[in-house]
Amino acid sequence: MATEFDLLVVNGIVVTDTEIGEYDIAVKDEKITKVVRRGELKDAKATRTIDAEGGYVMPGGVDGHVHLQEPPLFGKGSSADNFETGSRSAICGGTTTMVPFAPQKKSEDTLLDTLYATHERAKDNCYIDYSFHLLVGNPSERALSEFKTLREEGVSSLKIYMTYEALKLNDGQILDILLEARKNQITTMIHAENGELIDWMTKQLEKRKMFAPKFHGPSHPPMAEIEATHRAICLSEFMDSPILIVHVSTPAAAAYIKSAQDRGVPIYAETCPQYLFLTKNDLNKPGFEGAKCVCSPPPRESEADCDIIWDGLANGTFTILSSDHCPFRYDDNVTGKKTCINDEYPLGHFKYIPNGIAGIETRLSLALGEDRLDLKKFVELTSTNPAKLYGLYPLKGGLVEGKSDADINIWYPPGKLQPYELKNELLHHNVDYTPFERRTLKQWPRYTILRGQVVWDKENGGLLGKKGYGKFIKRDASSLAKPRFKGEWDILPDGSFGFA
Repeated sequence: MATEFDLLVVNGIVVTDTEIGEYDIAVKDEKITKVVRRGELKDAKATRTIDAEGGYVMPGGVDGHVHLQEPPLFGKGSSADNFETGSRSAICGGTTTMVPFAPQKKSEDTLLDTLYATHERAKDNCYIDYSFHLLVGNPSERALSEFKTLREEGVSSLKIYMTYEALKLNDGQILDILLEARKNQITTMIHAENGELIDWMTKQLEKRKMFAPKFHGPSHPPMAEIEATHRAICLSEFMDSPILIVHVSTPAAAAYIKSAQDRGVPIYAETCPQYLFLTKNDLNKPGFEGAKCVCSPPPRESEADCDIIWDGLANGTFTILSSDHCPFRYDDNVTGKKTCINDEYPLGHFKYIPNGIAGIETRLSLALGEDRLDLKKFVELTSTNPAKLYGLYPLKGGLVEGKSDADINIWYPPGKLQPYELKNELLHHNVDYTPFERRTLKQWPRYTILRGQVVWDKENGGLLGKKGYGKFIKRDASSLAKPRFKGEWDILPDGSFGFA
């Protein structure tokens, strides 16, 4: 008798963003075909059956903030992971879809050339499915006119910066982008830090010969994030153009976001594991060790700050939990963290340390293992909401019969996996350290399935997926981020503005 299905997943506790229950799943032709009560598939025939043994069965992770094969925003070097190694690391940690960046330089006046060049870097190199955000460094007339074509190319999100000289935009440029983004149903991601405040603080520290990695934190004070977050919200509210404020680290910034959300403003927010697990103490390690945790915004003051960010995940302030994976090798003075060590700064200079850390492989397990999030909320933050926010749902981020790709994580049943210490040697990125070294892991995906194929089996071979199996996914408009008002923003006959 011919097999009815390609894969069955049975005896699991299925968890989506809305439901937890004892269900079995059938997969055919890369799709979720059936999700039925446990036991209803007992007579079905399949090429392979996986017994989840009571473990949680969830949609594959969707990571909407990933930097691969990018130069640093200042200094020398290059990010350690390319599309091959970064996507390999992702799949081994349960992320089945990622949305990395296609970065436009200020010297370039087109976004499409940037997009096509990034396609070439990713093509045939990815272990997981992917799309791109356009990172806009120069919103020229030509670039703004290309937003419509970006949508036709399956890109429905972009990112802009309020800091870093290489990419920083002024408020007028931001408004130009928000206007065109609103017209074309594009979601705008904003790195909200006040660049002038950071530059001023950096000069004050330099005058005092304070160059060690630990001074990266004071150079990016919370007020830089608080002010820029408030300003970004004001610009978004003025234009009625939805934004996502990325990698929020500061409780006060989170409070501004919550206040805007409560008023109905289309403001969405992201945070990352570094703001749940790291503090300024991780920057204040002996010698140059603190450079391992240099990222922007920096880890904040204390665990009390981390607790408030955890609360924001639980109460809905944060829409998504992403990795902001942007790793640089530590013991590397050519392309990595130590490129800032030279004759002028023999012990290095925090200003020139490449910003960013690895996290795409550890994001899910670290967050799930803490038992601080409701299981449905965990799926919402790490899979379903990123898919909805970035126009991927229900193809990704769900277990919807006939509509969702068969992207599945099967976790260990309670008590089956003994807690163990995270070590970099266990990971699959191209980085010589993890900032989360020696943290206790209580969970890890037992199996990961991408479009019906088992690509990770922790106990039987580990990585089973192949480079090139991942494919580009064209995205629709966000099903979450929508303006409040109908019509296009315009200047009205009396000189005021409104929506006509």
